[in-house]
Amino acid sequence: MKGSRILGTGAYMPSNVMSNKAIEALVDTSDEWIRERTGIVERRISQGETTSDLATKAAIEALKDSNVTAKEIDLIIVATVSADSIIPSAACKVQKNIGADNAMAFDINAACSGFIFALDMANNYIAAGRATKALVIGAEVLSKITDWKDRNTCVLFGDGAGAVVLSEDKEKHINYVNCRSVGEKWESLTCEGSPLNNPYVDCGDIHDGKLKMNGKDIYKFAVKTMDEEFNRILNESKLKKENIDFILPHQANMRMLESFSKKVEIPLDRFIINLQHVGNTSGASIPVALDEANKAGILSSGSNLLIIGFGGGLTYGSTLLKWNK
Repeated sequence: MKGSRILGTGAYMPSNVMSNKAIEALVDTSDEWIRERTGIVERRISQGETTSDLATKAAIEALKDSNVTAKEIDLIIVATVSADSIIPSAACKVQKNIGADNAMAFDINAACSGFIFALDMANNYIAAGRATKALVIGAEVLSKITDWKDRNTCVLFGDGAGAVVLSEDKEKHINYVNCRSVGEKWESLTCEGSPLNNPYVDCGDIHDGKLKMNGKDIYKFAVKTMDEEFNRILNESKLKKENIDFILPHQANMRMLESFSKKVEIPLDRFIINLQHVGNTSGASIPVALDEANKAGILSSGSNLLIIGFGGGLTYGSTLLKWNK
């Protein structure tokens, strides 16, 4: 069975920076309160760019970094909960925008775990011989589904996109992937779509289409999941924690990451964290942080990178990535 590896990374963030001070003008909160409870200082908010716009620009950067042309891409997967439209997919718009005429393109929705789910799917397509080079993108404009009157959630989210180019390889560089769902907890994080409205049904209340979250449920789920997935990967890989060079978690909340760091006894300086200046960008979270680490030269060939994500659904995913760019 063929393996795959990441050839390059890319990211794109809106230029508009929204500070905690700016949020103070919208809801009853403060810069100090937000920093203390989330670790977030600022986030990027779109002033008109759509999810497919962000995804396209991240994809172009990933292609450049990989020295791959769009014509060589035969699979595009976009992980998003905030696509421009129900039809067509953001992936099909990206396909047109970059000229990837030979690609199959589609979106997936696994919330903040979405990038890992998409990476797993692309890896499996390549392993099965159904693709040779894939664009895997996480892209979100969460600002359009954020309730800017809810101080418990509006402080968290930001917009952005990250992408990787995945290529077939003689060796496996993506290992011990585990993607799971816990549907019984779906009510912990929701964003309602269009209500049923047809000649036979009175739709009743109109949904506001905004994110709603039970923070306590998500916090408990996240810390438990990260700990379990960390230990699962160590057991399956026969590695010791000292062999893990970096941990790249979903960028949700600094308190979560601090709690996880203490539980597994790995210092935060071995975590790749960028939530301070981008906030929680859901499906874009992991690839944006990965691109920052790549461009900063933090990762070296042979580095063991443990990636863990969790989000609405509820969903979670993890993998051990052997960096070989």
